[in-house]
Amino acid sequence: MSTWAAIDFSALWLTLKVAACATAIAMAAGVACGLFIARTRWSGRRLLESLLMLPLVLPPTVLGFYLIVLLGRNSALGGWMDKTLGIQLMFTWQGAVIAAAVVAFPLVFSAARAAFEGVDGQLEKAARVLGAGELKVFVQVSLPLAMRGITAGTLLAFARAMGEFGATLMIAGNIPGKTQTLSLAVYDAVLTGNDALANTLVLLMSVLCIVILVVAGRLLNPRFAP
Repeated sequence: MSTWAAIDFSALWLTLKVAACATAIAMAAGVACGLFIARTRWSGRRLLESLLMLPLVLPPTVLGFYLIVLLGRNSALGGWMDKTLGIQLMFTWQGAVIAAAVVAFPLVFSAARAAFEGVDGQLEKAARVLGAGELKVFVQVSLPLAMRGITAGTLLAFARAMGEFGATLMIAGNIPGKTQTLSLAVYDAVLTGNDALANTLVLLMSVLCIVILVVAGRLLNPRFAP
């Protein structure tokens, strides 16, 4: 049996599903927070910005621990969700989505903040003078001008979510066919001494991440601006 035939492709599809869902959450939250930070000036702004960037520097296992404390069945929020809504995030792929979203969020946030700060304020003022409301200014002026930076940040967030390991392992576990992503499959392959499978999985993830980084780099490079 070839190494490719030995791959459990459910881990690949689960990885893509988790990364896509996590990136959607991170993008929505990151754009909102990036716009807020870019457009406001107040004394606690830098502290809030530092807190929002914290998942980028904290060890993933620490983030996983925080998520267990917040979402575990014995926590106030996790217990309420379980009893009231019937939602259980521990040891589920949905829990993996939350973990990946938290880790990926700073990449979208930082890119969105920089993109909105780079938007020419005179164009926004001109739109307001012409009678556009704040929502219309955002949708028709600010967002289109910031979209390249946001898209690049979103792609980087997708790559980060796709490779998430520590926080995912702690909150979702490593259950083959249920919560095992490619990163966890590589971990299993190394532990069991299946070097050929580990090399193949690593190559597959590396190719996917390189493609994403190349596309993100082109979006961030001014030479490729339309």
